[in-house]
Amino acid sequence: MADNDSDTGKARNLGNLAIIWRFAIRYPFRILGAGLALLVAAGATLAIPDGFRRVIDRGFSGLDTDIAQYFYYLFFIVVVLALATALRFYFVSWLGERVVADLRVAVQRNLLALDPKYFEENRPSEIASRMTSDTSVIEMVVGTTISIALRNLVMGIGGTIYLFTLSPKLALMILLGIPLAIGPIVILGRKLRNVSRFSQDRIADVGAMVSETLGAMKIVQAFGQENREADRFDAAVQSAFATARRRIIIRSVMTAIVITLIFGAITMVMWQAASDVINGQITGGAVAAFVLTGMIVAGAFGALTEVYGELMRSAGAAGRLNELLREVPEIRAPANPKPLPEPARGHLRFDDVTFRYPTRLETAALADFSLAVEPGELVAVVGPSGAGKSTLFQLIQRFYDPQQGQVLLDGVDLHDADPAAIRRRVAMVPQDTVIFAASARDNLRYSNWEASDDALWNAAEAANAAEFLRELPDGLDTYLGEGGARLSGGQRQRVAIARALLRDAPLLLLDEATSALDAESEQLVQQALERLMKDRTTIVIAHRLATVRSADRIIVMDGGRIVEEGNHAALMGQDGLYARLAQLQFESNAA
Repeated sequence: MADNDSDTGKARNLGNLAIIWRFAIRYPFRILGAGLALLVAAGATLAIPDGFRRVIDRGFSGLDTDIAQYFYYLFFIVVVLALATALRFYFVSWLGERVVADLRVAVQRNLLALDPKYFEENRPSEIASRMTSDTSVIEMVVGTTISIALRNLVMGIGGTIYLFTLSPKLALMILLGIPLAIGPIVILGRKLRNVSRFSQDRIADVGAMVSETLGAMKIVQAFGQENREADRFDAAVQSAFATARRRIIIRSVMTAIVITLIFGAITMVMWQAASDVINGQITGGAVAAFVLTGMIVAGAFGALTEVYGELMRSAGAAGRLNELLREVPEIRAPANPKPLPEPARGHLRFDDVTFRYPTRLETAALADFSLAVEPGELVAVVGPSGAGKSTLFQLIQRFYDPQQGQVLLDGVDLHDADPAAIRRRVAMVPQDTVIFAASARDNLRYSNWEASDDALWNAAEAANAAEFLRELPDGLDTYLGEGGARLSGGQRQRVAIARALLRDAPLLLLDEATSALDAESEQLVQQALERLMKDRTTIVIAHRLATVRSADRIIVMDGGRIVEEGNHAALMGQDGLYARLAQLQFESNAA
């Protein structure tokens, strides 16, 4: 993924936080409530020193016998502070959770629109990490950091004004120490920005590694690689920790320098204040109020240094999420998509197609490839691994566009059509079956979400899946587990076939659809597929040549080209690639 922000200046980096405002502005009344509560809470905090001034100057001096009113006043300020703080916490926490929820939904919607090329070049596990760790940082910023920053800014400015009302001379002295903190903020802040971004990258690496390892747990354990994976994960965690430690050190140094300078200035000012009290230039209550307010102001500006570090960290997270939101799919509907003709016929044609995968541009998956499939025809595609068979399916569903030539469905160039309209006319049964972590019902109707239960059972019967589905604990409502863990390989394959049956599309793509079935189930499913293929255009990718003998036409591919074409008998008589592949398979089966 492009690291567009790592070398930018402070303004542009903080500009990444604009994404937070774009989502937060949808809830103006919540922002208003949080702002009002924040102002009241800050004002109440600043009013506490004034309350102590009144208590000391009036209550302890003996000049006023009715001292209760001053304590009532102080207690009233505390109550207002408590209520305002509670309301501020509610509003900003609500905004933090809401903004993160909306941001996650927006990112996910944009990711779902991207084409497969993007996920070839960017690891899905890293993207998932951004959706979790980076959004957690954003949640902290909206729900805590920004609120703290604004509160301290208000208290810092308001407290400074109050200090001048108490003693302009002392206030001027204490403010002279505050600019000394600006230097460390500027110098260390730039370093902190880069380290924070690097820290987020290392955390994303850890999340990606966890996802990859847990997703391949059976392979890890089957080959006895538990210790190596544990060591690899430990190295990634230690790298993340080392980067985080650098970030912590920089922030700690920033905080120490700034607080030392500010409170050192306060100490010097208090020395001068003691002299002024002796000389009668200021009252004891005013000095107490000045000290409390000075501590509030110093604490506010000191906290701003910490907030700055958090803002820089969140700016990196916001920039990474904004990258995902800015991604635009390369495969998308044109401004004026050409409609596919009605009724659908299922006529498919490749005209001089050359295609290279984005990650393998040096090798052509298809080279000057031409093929016409007539409506209702059953065409089998065979050939060695890497011949380009699966690439045909990728182009038919317009997951990619060819660099040269055309792919046409019912006479319409797929490049000119809406990809969604194309895919509505295609039913696909992949070799690697995908079962979602959902109920059996949701997995079956994934191709036709509005299908009735009767339609689901009819499709299940046709795919020879009804028997085991009825035996599930909760029938169609049974949760199938991650990747269909509660089903066998053959059962998962039959669910995928039933899903394709429900699609009821004019073009059927079968990628070795019966490969995971036992002999009895394969026979029953093959019968169902034969009924399904009737009056439909069907393309079958076959590795077991015995399953394609009845095809109307067999296309033999090698190196992205058609090297042979004909029916089974004709190809066996040519003594070419097909005959050699068939002989090897039949001899292997006989053995």
